[in-house]
Order: sequence, then C-alpha cells, then structure tokens
Amino acid sequence: MISPDKRKAIYLLHKEGMGLREIARSLRVNRGTVGDIIKQKGVMPETTRSDKIQLDVQLLIELYKDCDGWVQRIHEKLAEEEGIKIGYSTLTQRIRELGLGKPRNQRCARVPDKPGEEMQHDTSPYKVKLGEKRVWVQASLLYFRYAKVRYLKFYPSFDRFKMKCFLHEALSFWGYAADVCIIDNTSLARLRGTGKNAVIVPEMQQFAKQYGFEFVCHEVMHSNRKAGNERGFFTIVTNFFAGRKFEDMHDLNAQAFEWATVRSANRPTGKTRLIPATAFEYEKAYLNKLPAYVEPPYQVYERRTDQYGYAAFDGNFYWIPGTGRHNVKVLQYDDHLKIYHQRKLLGHYERAKYGVKNEQISPKGHPKPQHKPKYRKKPTAGEEKILRTAADEIDAYLTFALKEKGAKSKHRFIRQLYGLYKKMALPLLIKTIKRAKKYRITDIKTVENIAVLLIKEGHYDMPSASIDFEFKNRQAYHEGRFAGHVDLSDYDQMIEDDDDE
Repeated sequence: MISPDKRKAIYLLHKEGMGLREIARSLRVNRGTVGDIIKQKGVMPETTRSDKIQLDVQLLIELYKDCDGWVQRIHEKLAEEEGIKIGYSTLTQRIRELGLGKPRNQRCARVPDKPGEEMQHDTSPYKVKLGEKRVWVQASLLYFRYAKVRYLKFYPSFDRFKMKCFLHEALSFWGYAADVCIIDNTSLARLRGTGKNAVIVPEMQQFAKQYGFEFVCHEVMHSNRKAGNERGFFTIVTNFFAGRKFEDMHDLNAQAFEWATVRSANRPTGKTRLIPATAFEYEKAYLNKLPAYVEPPYQVYERRTDQYGYAAFDGNFYWIPGTGRHNVKVLQYDDHLKIYHQRKLLGHYERAKYGVKNEQISPKGHPKPQHKPKYRKKPTAGEEKILRTAADEIDAYLTFALKEKGAKSKHRFIRQLYGLYKKMALPLLIKTIKRAKKYRITDIKTVENIAVLLIKEGHYDMPSASIDFEFKNRQAYHEGRFAGHVDLSDYDQMIEDDDDE
C-alpha cells in the first residue's frame, strides 16, 4: 500500500512538471500506480477490504517448523488441513514479515578505501552535563569512509526505530548513500549470526533498500574494521565536548549538527590535509543518489480518546479537534506525531521535548483546549514534601517504603500516606509509622490497622478539640444573633421516642 505521504509527494512532483516515467523510476513505484495516484490527486481512496485473511501467527510459526521452512508445503497444509485459502505470494510475505524466511548470504569482506563504496555507523554512550544535571546519552554517528564527512546526533536512549530515524535524517541531509554500511553485531539490525555469517533483520533490509545500501556486520572483536567511526567517537570527546556547555538535549544536538556538518566537514583532516566537504563533492558521482522522496520511518500505535478528546501517548496528552471519541492511530515520527481516524488526518503535532511529561499538546494551528484530560497524572512532590517535613520518623519511613515499593507504586503510596496524615493526629501517626517501619510494613491498610490497635491498647489519648473563641467577633456571628428562634421540638420528640424503646 502506498502511504498518504508518498501519494502526496507523487502528486506534488507531477504538479511541478516531473514526467510520469521519471516519478515512477525515482520513487520505485509502478507507472500505472503513479497514474492512478495522480488521477486521485494524491488523496488516499476510501476503500474497505472485506476478504482480508486473518492468519494466526502461532499457527504459521508451528507450520514453518513442521515443514522445515518449505513454503509450498505450508501453503498446502493451510489449505488442506486448516481450510485457509491464502495466496502464495501473500503467504511468503507474511513469513518474511515474521523473520522466518531463509536468509540471504551476507558478505563482510574487507573493502579498499574507494569512493562510493562504504559508510559506517555506530553508537557510543557518554555522560554529559545538560544544564545543571549530568545525564547519560547515546551518540549516533554516520561516517563516509572515503570523504570522511560525518553526521552526529545524541539520543536519551537508542533502539531500532531511532536507528532508522537517524539514518533517514543523516542520509537525507547528505542526499547520497554508499553501497554498504558497516556496523557492529548489534541486535538492532542483526537477526542472528555474526560477522560474515550475520543475517540482517528483514525489516532493516527493506529499510536500507529504500536508500540504495545494505548493512554488513564486521567480525567480532574487529572494531577497527570501522576505524573511521571509532576515531570519530574519540574526536567527540577531545574536540566536541571540550570547552562546550549545553543547556538541554535540543541545544546539544544543535551544536553537534554544526560541529559535524560545518566545522569538521570544512577542516583539513589527517596527513593528507583532505577537506571532507570537498572530497564529498568528488565522491557524489560514485554514491547512490537518494530518490526524490523517501518516506520517513514511523511507528503505529492504537489509542482511544477520552471524553475531552485527548489521546495519551508517551506520558503526554494530545488533543484531537472535533466532538467524536474515536479509536485513533498514532503515527510516531522522529520529531512529530500524526493522528488518523479511518485514514483521515485529524492532527499534526510536534513531539514533546526530552524529559517533558504530563503535558497537553494541541495540533498545529489550534489553541490550547480548556478542559484537562481525564486520566491526567497528578504529581505528588507537594504531598511528599509535607510528609517529610512533618517528622523525622515519617521522613525515614518514606525513604524505606519508597525503596521497597519501587517507582511504579510511588505516587499511589504517597497519596495514601498523605490521606492518613490528614485524618490522623500527628502523635498517633508517628507511633504507627515507627511500628510499621520496625516490622517492614508498607501496606497502607495494615498501617491503618496498627493505628486502630494502638488506640485500643490505650497508648493514645484523644486530644481535645481546639476552639477559637474569637468567633464571637466575626461578622457572621453577629448577624446570626438576630435570626429567628429555631424550633427543635421535633428533635426532642425523637429523643423521647428512643428513650421509650
């Protein structure tokens, strides 16, 4: 299926005057399909398929094992024994999507330093000071071996999706890709095996194919196979981090972009005094030029909207215009989100900044909504501060209990303990907490039972209620003095009836 973004790109290229054949060849789309998309003006047609076959994944895995991977026999057994009629090409596609297909031979040969043949990618962790706080970040670096140009970006964490986002961003910036991308034996791109026997994940194979390159793993313990990249990480420490300050993740990546693509790219390198940007202009003739449009990588999530029109995603709340409470699809890109309902785009959103949680985010061009989301998380920093300053015993108990509870139950436990603090006298609460800590009790219901037990044992005296006699000076009191006499005879009659019984 051609995605909405790719359809739009085809139509825009057509309007700009690019020929139908050129569009088809550049974007690797069938010429007839390009013609149909142009007729539809790039809009996704409203079609529903009623005959879509839902194939059980576990059944397919078991059949693949029983048939030793022979797809033709799997196709026969599905039809004869399970009564499932499915096209052979559809079946092979499903097998490839599950990563069950037999791998192609991957070669990890040592290549000479020739233009257009190789680029290298790797990641490395660093502890960096952002503002006043030191945090761990992952540096992702792409390096063209011949020209020695680089692209650098930092992430709080790194996974397969971020790897695709980074490579898309880096290759889109340079506009070209080498034939091979050398990587280590990372599970982000490698399915099984190592070095020359490594099998690349089918998902990553298809991703690389869009840009005209393939992944190749070097041998284990042979990190010098991508020595240019390893040297780049050393240069990050000695040249990029040295003497620089960073306010936040955005500032860190802005400086990293300028350092890698401007400063380093135009500085003479090595004994040859090669200028990477100049060498890259020469190397372009040997590299694979990217198509006119390559769809950015994204992930799809199913979400429901609450009564106020919010869809929760990644700790934040995204408001959807309109009045419907839809089941929506959230498309997560590297720096933005798109929310769809039945193929209709409901909103385009900027991703929340690194570390920002519990925020209400509206689509571009819309004001901030008045209502707050139904399931909005409420921080407990205020309650925790009150409890810790109330008494040293409560402070010590909180430190113990939160360590036992863990991060998932932290907020609920603090709220429950704060509820006891509000409805229980402080001397009683301190005695209760001391006993709970002694016996390592963190269940709030049990803590309440301890308080009841202490009262029954007589270890706690109920304090007298404090009365502020200044109430006689209040305006409301004086106004009440002139009110009419209240008839309480009904209550007197009720008391007499109770006495008779």
